[in-house]
Amino acid sequence: MNGTSHAVIGSATGFIVANTFQTTPSATLLLVGLGGVSGLIPDLDIDGKLRGKITLSHKMIRLSAMVIGMIMILYSVFEKTAAERWFGMGFGCLIMVISSLIKQKHMLTITGVAVLVGGLSLDELWIILLGIYIVVASFSSHRSYTHSILGVIFFGFIAFHFEASLGIQGVFYTCLGGYISHLIADLKILPFNKRGIKLFLPLSSIEL
Repeated sequence: MNGTSHAVIGSATGFIVANTFQTTPSATLLLVGLGGVSGLIPDLDIDGKLRGKITLSHKMIRLSAMVIGMIMILYSVFEKTAAERWFGMGFGCLIMVISSLIKQKHMLTITGVAVLVGGLSLDELWIILLGIYIVVASFSSHRSYTHSILGVIFFGFIAFHFEASLGIQGVFYTCLGGYISHLIADLKILPFNKRGIKLFLPLSSIEL
């Protein structure tokens, strides 16, 4: 199933939850949006269609890092003492070497680390957990752990703490329901799916 269909089903889930809790119009709009996003989240895994749409171009990041490395080298040469100069130049060169190795496939991992650091700086547990999820997803093969019961449980923790942070009823059920709707829509038993999902990883790798 394509991303648009997953988003629509997730949004419908959010709308149902909103009506169940009889939320305000603004909260209903929020839940519909969260349902749509949650319905796409499992496809953050490697080769998933979503990952390329939420990450920046690796060329831009690579160029930025190389410029930073060059500035650090020049700054060390002209502004630092002899001892500090060599350290600064070495660190600048290291940044330039590492930046030259960055590929587009690394961008989701970098994004996850950035989200994790942001969560730590804001002291928001749900953002920290989301950062961890993104990093793990960046190393997971398509339709594997993000499409498993383990993925549902971990995302459930994110949704639980997200609702606690926002203080809006229905956020947990919307996010979790949107996520689960993606897995159901990707099941092999549905006639339009050639592949299924490995729901019981790591205990079983059988596709359902």
